[in-house]
Order: sequence, then C-alpha cells, then structure tokens
Amino acid sequence: MGQGRRVIAMKLNYWRTICVGFAFFLICAFWQAYDNIIPKILTDKFGMAQGWSGVIMALDNILALFMLPIFGAISDKCRSKYGKRTPFIVVGTIIAVIAFIGLSFIDNAQLNTLHSAADMTDKGVSVVYGNSEIASAELITHDGEKYVLSEKYTEDELIDVLHRINGEDKEAASAAQAEWDTYYVPARQAYAAKTTASHRLILVAFMAVLLVTLVAMSTFRSPAVALMPDVTMKPLRSKGNAVINLMGSFGGILVLVLGMVFGTGKAQNAMMSYTLFFTVIGAIMILALVIFLLTVKEPKFVREMEEESKRYGIDNADEKEEGARKLSKGELTSLLLILGSVALWFFGYNAVTSKYSVYAGKVLNLDYNMTLIIAQAAAIISYLPVGIISSKIGRKKAILAGVIMLTAAFTVAAFLRAGSPAMLMNAMFALAGIGWATINVNSFPMVVELAKGGTVGKYTGYYYTASMAAQVLTPILSGFLMDAFGMRILFPYAAIFVACAFVTMLFVKHGDNKPTAKKGLEALDIGD
Repeated sequence: MGQGRRVIAMKLNYWRTICVGFAFFLICAFWQAYDNIIPKILTDKFGMAQGWSGVIMALDNILALFMLPIFGAISDKCRSKYGKRTPFIVVGTIIAVIAFIGLSFIDNAQLNTLHSAADMTDKGVSVVYGNSEIASAELITHDGEKYVLSEKYTEDELIDVLHRINGEDKEAASAAQAEWDTYYVPARQAYAAKTTASHRLILVAFMAVLLVTLVAMSTFRSPAVALMPDVTMKPLRSKGNAVINLMGSFGGILVLVLGMVFGTGKAQNAMMSYTLFFTVIGAIMILALVIFLLTVKEPKFVREMEEESKRYGIDNADEKEEGARKLSKGELTSLLLILGSVALWFFGYNAVTSKYSVYAGKVLNLDYNMTLIIAQAAAIISYLPVGIISSKIGRKKAILAGVIMLTAAFTVAAFLRAGSPAMLMNAMFALAGIGWATINVNSFPMVVELAKGGTVGKYTGYYYTASMAAQVLTPILSGFLMDAFGMRILFPYAAIFVACAFVTMLFVKHGDNKPTAKKGLEALDIGD
C-alpha cells in the first residue's frame, strides 16, 4: 500500500460501443423484416407449404455456414486504411438494400399475376376466393366474375369474417379465425400455388434476387460483429456485447412498430404490396450506415483499446500476432461444447422466429408485431443489467439462467391459444425476451475469449457457423413437422431443443470471465 498505486476501475466506453452498434442495428433491422415478411410472401403469394417455405428460409443459413467463417477470416487479414471490418460493412449493406427493395417489385409482379388470373374484386379485400372443399382446390366462378368458397360465403360475408377476426369480442374473433383458416386460407394458397406453377419465371426471378440479398448480408455479418471485440477490452466484452445487442434490438423493434403501422400482420393484408415497407426498411439501413461511417473511426478505436489494455495490464498479444499457441485440449473441448450449445438453442429459437408470423395469426389470433415487440422491449430493458450481472457472476451461470427462462417461456407458450389471458401471453413473451438477451450477451464473448493468433474474425465465424447450421435445419424440420402434426407443434419443439442446451453448457470450463480474487497487495495492483 506504501507504493501509492490507485485502483482504477475498468469502464466500458459506451459511446464508442453504441457507434459500433449501428452496424448491428442495421443487420437486425434487415433480419427482422426478412424473417417476418419473406415466409408470408412464400406461403401467401407463391402458395408454398410450410415445409418448402422452411427450405427457402434456410437458404441464408446455408450460405452463412461457409461464408461467415470465410469473410470473418478475410477481414482478419484486411489492411485497409479504413480498418479491417468497415469496408465489408459498407459494400455489403449497399448491395443488400438495393436487392431487398428489388424483391418487393418481383413480389408485386406475382401479385399482379394473381390479380389478373382471378379477376379480383375490390371492396377493400385484396384476396382470392377459391373452393377449399374440392380436392384439387379449383376455383369456381360466380356471376361470371366473382370467386366464392363453394358458395358458402359471398364477398360481403367474407369481409364480415375479417371484421370479426379483428374485433373486440375475443370469442367471436376466435370462431371467425377458425372459419377463415378452414375455408379460406387453404383455397387461397392452393390457387397461388397453381398460378405459380403456370408462371415459374417470377419465382425464379424472386429466388435469384433473394440469393443476391443473402450473399450480400453474409459478406459483412462476421466483420460487423467482430468489430466489437476489436475495440473492447477482454473483461468488458459481455458489457460491450450487451450494448451491441441492445442496438440490434432497437433495430428489430423499430421494424416491428413499422409493421404495425403498415398493417403487415393483419389477415386482410395478406396480399398487400410490400414495396413501400421494404423501401422504408432500406432507408433505415442506409441511415444507420451513414451514422456508423460518421462516428466510427475503426483504426483509431482499435489503437485506443490497445492503449487502455496496456494501462490495465491486459495482454492482447494472442489476438494480434499470427502463429500464437493453439488451444489446449480443455479449451478446444469447451469451444466445441459452447458451439454445440449455440446450435441447440438456435434450433429452438429460430424455429419460432421463422414461423411465428404465420403461427400468431393461425393459432393465437394475434398480430405478430405486437407480441414480438413485447419480447424485444423486455430484451432491451434487460441487456445492460444482464451485462453488469454477468461480469459479476460469470458468463456461464448467466447463460444457464437464460436457458432456463427461455425453456420455461416456450413450454408455457405451447399451451396458449386464441383467447388465452393476454397478461399470461405478454408475460411469456417478455420472459422469452429476457432469457434470449441473457444468452446472447454472454455466448459470443465466450467464443471470442478463446480466440488465438489474430483470429477474432475467424472465431466470430465459428460462432455464426454453429448458429447457422442450426438455422439451416430447423426451419425445414419444424416446417415439415407443422405440416404433419399441425402448427401447435412449434413451441414444444422449441422448448425441447433449448432445454438440451442446458446440459451441454454445464460441461463448459473455459471462456468465462468471472474474476478470481487477489490477495494482499496484489489486490491493489492493476498491472504495468
């Protein structure tokens, strides 16, 4: 104590981290819109079954399996004057925005084809009427131009069903939703599938532009996420990741609010044009990119982090020098267990996110935007407290607690139906948001904590390879299970996979950040 050295608490540079987080903000805004709208386009406009829709929804994850590690590693070696990660973020974002908006124009072409073929009427209902009671789902004509459901409903009666679905009376809404799902939706989708089979070029064009969009997003996801550990000291990365995820949640929740404004979750808007909605999302992404470029000076931030690390005696040599030591056997085992856990909880979580926009309308009779906003809002509130708590109790314990919360939420959600108490529904979605935030804040830092030899980008790629491997399979598997056993299999499926992640995380021994207590004068020593 006579040495007169002061204990200086390490503090996260929140402003710097928030600025870096704008890259993750625009990524999450895109994926929120993508996950909500693309499956609806595939099923409503192109008439795909849930299983085949899941196959398409897995494309981004298939690409990510090899593209994220590759571009993470490439960015590790980038020596641009703008930094390792920034060039990838700029180019990828611009291409993705252009292609994403282009998707809406192809969607409009399919919608126009459906309109033309069905000679659709107006009256505020942009839908196609068909005969769901005929096995082949052939359309029949009424009065020469109107389409009805085996003459069960007139056009006015269908409008009345829609009004009851969106009415105040929950019991009447549930009954109306059952009518809609039984008689109307299957016929509409059968008609869309038949029309698509006769106009395959539109689907081919849609898939081609979708592929360009997904490739563009894959080129900069790993670099964008790797930027946070590049500019953040090791002990503060859970807090830094909390801020990054907070920014991502803001991006997601903004898209959900816009979804409510545009009415993307309403039954009567199933056949709407998404051009304006996609354009607004693209504008938000570009605005976030501009803010990122104006505030983030990557080389400067990296130098500042290195100087701060030296002040606290934190060794970053293994992240800077090529050819550093390999992982020990124990570290490698822990890395594989962490990645296995990541895959398992993404098996459960992504099944819900990729199918929930459809599930909410058919099973819960809810606008998916509102319930997802509740989950996102709960995550936003919890990110920073979770980051602080994790720095005290350790990442592993925090993750285990998050897994328990997410499993409990999905288990209870499996029993919820249209007409279930709104408070219970909201509570479960809030719990899911908190659980997912707790997992997300800590899992990525555990992986990059093990990075050796200037390989943060590569290890970021490993993390996303594990998550994307799960996301390749789970939309397909859950989709075919939903086709076989009904929509209600979704949440039990999710709960089982998340629960399995608890077991694998129990055996992880490395990558944590819980500080070990120092004794005597050593407790006052912050390092040279």
